[in-house]
Amino acid sequence: MKEGPDIAQIGSLIGDPARANMLTALMGGRALTATELAAAAGVTLQTASAHLSKLEAGGLLAQRKQGRHRYFALADDRVGKLLEGIMGFAASRGHLRHRPGPKELALRKARICYDHLAGDYGVRMLDSLIETGSISVMGEGLSLTARGEKHLGSIGIDVSGLRANRRPLCRSCLDWSERRAHLAGSLGKALLSNFFDKGWARRTENSRSIFFTPEGERRFLALFPLEPGDGHPQSGLDENL
Repeated sequence: MKEGPDIAQIGSLIGDPARANMLTALMGGRALTATELAAAAGVTLQTASAHLSKLEAGGLLAQRKQGRHRYFALADDRVGKLLEGIMGFAASRGHLRHRPGPKELALRKARICYDHLAGDYGVRMLDSLIETGSISVMGEGLSLTARGEKHLGSIGIDVSGLRANRRPLCRSCLDWSERRAHLAGSLGKALLSNFFDKGWARRTENSRSIFFTPEGERRFLALFPLEPGDGHPQSGLDENL
């Protein structure tokens, strides 16, 4: 391809195993040091620095300085969406790096995807919001309804404040483990932050998985119910994303 976007460059940046491990480590939404990313990639600090320079030059990473320390994070949520999409495609083709185990089961149940909830619980949340009329589906797009704004406002989500943000309010993100859509955008981020603030859930150390307390799980399932037998209400938002 001699004209148009250079997908080969992006592919080569992500395709290196060490760089792929670094990017995956940053999918947790936290900024990490070069030393931490070197450990995640299994390479020396010098090698990690070279990889990070390439990723930053390619627009996939952003660097933050705090005193004498430098931290790296994904450039924006679009990078997170790209990575989650690639993970979903790889999983659908059977390209998995390890056998299922307790750690993977936890990731599949609930995990952080850059800054919003993913996994089975993330898909359930979006399914429920669609099913109850809080979110409407328009092709591959999502829109919060007046009913949804009232519903989410009752649990402390300031939708009007989110609308003032330039970031899209509702956006679908293909879930790599469920291979269907979960909720991203500023609303997805606000909901996950709300669960943390209420003490319903917490992040798991050194992992992307999210642990819900028994009470938090009870409240989450009550807040986002699904009718028995309704397994796929995401019309237009499944693997065809």
